[in-house]
Formats: sequence, C-alpha cells, structure tokens
Amino acid sequence: MEATATSDIGSVMVHTTSGRGFTPEEIAERALAKILHIGENAHPAIAAQAEAFRDDIRHVLIHYLREAAHSHGTTIANRLIAAGHPELVTGVI
Repeated sequence: MEATATSDIGSVMVHTTSGRGFTPEEIAERALAKILHIGENAHPAIAAQAEAFRDDIRHVLIHYLREAAHSHGTTIANRLIAAGHPELVTGVI
C-alpha cells in the first residue's frame, strides 16, 4: 500500500508493508528513486545509458542490502544464543 501527501514544503511518499519488513529489492527501488532520475526529455542515447547504469546500481544495492540483512540476522542469532535461547535461532540465519 502506498499513500502520497502533498504540502507547501513538498511531497511525502509513505511506503508500508503488512506483516513483514521491506525486501532488499523494495529498498533498492526506493534508494534508486533518490539516487538517479532520468528526465523525460533526455536524449534517447543518454537515457539508455542512464537506464543501464540504474540496472547496475540496482544489482549492487540489492547485493549489499542482502548482505546487511544476513549480517543483522547473524547478530540477532548470536545475541539470542548468548542470552541462553538457542531454540529461538532456528531460521534466523
């Protein structure tokens, strides 16, 4: 579900999920929207090059976001084990 609100200071985009967090792919798309904008009037050759660059950046973002999620899961698992709850670790990492 997405909602957009506009005020005098600009627009606000709200992204939500239901029963889960955001996937690396969803976060990457939001980041790409902030990192790279291809103008409607861009020369076709420049627009094609920018799209190729966007795809490369998308893959890099997704790769490192997945690594971050895995690393965070490892941290949580280790903290649960250290706290004496190894049974809670199943499926975390």
